[in-house]
Formats: sequence, structure tokens, C-alpha cells
Amino acid sequence: MKLAFVTDSGTGFDMQYWKEKGIYSLPLQITGETETFEENETITQKQVIERMKNKEIMKTSMPALGKILELFEHLKEEGYDGVFCVPICKGLSGTLDAMESAAMQVGLTFYGFDCYSTAVIQSECILRAKAMYEQGSSPEEILEELEKMAASCDTILLVDDLHHMKRGGRLTPMAAALGGLLKIKPILHDNIETDGRVDVLDKVRTMTKAQSRVIDRMKEIGVTKDYDFTVAHVAAPEPAKEYAQRISEAFDGVSVRIIDLVSAVGIHTGIGCLAVQVFNPLNKEVLSYR
Repeated sequence: MKLAFVTDSGTGFDMQYWKEKGIYSLPLQITGETETFEENETITQKQVIERMKNKEIMKTSMPALGKILELFEHLKEEGYDGVFCVPICKGLSGTLDAMESAAMQVGLTFYGFDCYSTAVIQSECILRAKAMYEQGSSPEEILEELEKMAASCDTILLVDDLHHMKRGGRLTPMAAALGGLLKIKPILHDNIETDGRVDVLDKVRTMTKAQSRVIDRMKEIGVTKDYDFTVAHVAAPEPAKEYAQRISEAFDGVSVRIIDLVSAVGIHTGIGCLAVQVFNPLNKEVLSYR
């Protein structure tokens, strides 16, 4: 079976980046007060940050249905029998379901994987899937490997203001209820246990205590120096560096990459958000964000 591999801009990269790797990507949509953009294509991350600083209300949505159908029709014409899709998780977007529906309409065999998050784990899953396919693994074997990797992942967010996430509907009801509490630093996370939805992990009084709690949490769930570590931020590079240093010291000098939080998530978390994402690469080299 000839498979095409498809992701979206929830990875943090544009379509050209993925094209160079032999992978297809679709842009998530960002809607401002007067117009709609395609993430990383017609609006940059820097431009999104500037609009956030100017208090512009923005929303996000899955790739345009017409774009998905257009891509899948093209793949069918190019002789592909099926698509293997790893978009942003179902808890944050309807993209995976839309891709499945489009594949059925076009007549492509569909393999879809919910990574229960976004960013690095999403990128790694689509890259790992394509690499395994090229080495002769079946779709079922690939899905089994990705499930193990994604099940080990936790994405933990420290957000100064829950207003953005409440408005966007990306929180579970329990997490949204925290929005009315004063002087509380909610620690939020999403993973396989939350079905990719953002839920409350804990709540503390200061950012320093919040970071300490995150480190404790990682140790509680069995994170070791063999895991992959990322700190992502929204316009907070210096706090991100300090946070990464604390994590490195807590896990025997591990290397912690620092990235900008993908726009489709950062819009909902707001300026100043710090996020940690960890996962077990299963004793294989991590291909993403290199």
C-alpha cells in the first residue's frame, strides 16, 4: 500500500518544512477581529504575539475542509492508496475526524493517530511513523509504537490568566471553574488520561512553587533522564531559560530544548505561559525539532 503522511501546523512548522521531509501538512486557522489567517503560512508566530500584546481577540479552528479535501484528492490522483494522519490532538481540535471523513469521501484508506497533545510529540509521531513505514513496518505496527510513545507524554502548562482558555473552550469544566479564583497559579496538563483536553493538575500560590510541583509531577510519573524534554513559552524567553535550567538540574543534567509555544495553543494560554512537554522516545533518536 502506498501511504502519504499528513500532519498540520500544530507541530509548530510550516508546510514547506514538512514538504522537504516528504510529509504533507495543512495549516490550522487563526481568526482575528476582521480576518482569518492560515497558521505559519499567512500569519507568522511573531505577528500573532504582537496581536496578543495589543489585546486582539483571536480564535483558532481546524484546517479548512476544502483544503483537506483538495489535498486528499491530489494524493488520490498521485496514486496513493491511503493516508496516515497525525494532526493536533482530538481534545483540542476536530481535525482528525475531518481528515477521516475527507479520506472516506475521496476513497483513501485512512489511518489516524491521536497524539493527545501537539508540538514536539506530534512532530515526533509523524516522523517516526514515516520512518517506520519506509523500514517496512505495517500501519498497525506503527500505531502500536506511537501509542506507547504518546502514552508516556505529559504536557504541563503554567498559565498566568485562564481567561484566554476559558473563552476558547479548551478547558475541562473543572479547569474553567478555577478562572474565578484569586491569587492561584493553576497547573494544567493534557495527556492520554485527559483525552487531550486541558485539565487541572494542581493549584499553588506562586510561579516558583508551580515549577517545583511540575518537577515533582514528572518524577511521580516515572520521567527519567532518558525522556525527551521541552520547555515552550509565549513571549517569555528568559523565564523559559530559567525553567529549563531548573529541570536540567533536577534530572541529572538533561538537555532541555526551548521553543516558542505553537500559535494555535499560545492564543488560548496567553502571554507569559510556560509549558513543559516530556515523553519517552523508546530508546530511539528523536527526529523532531532538530
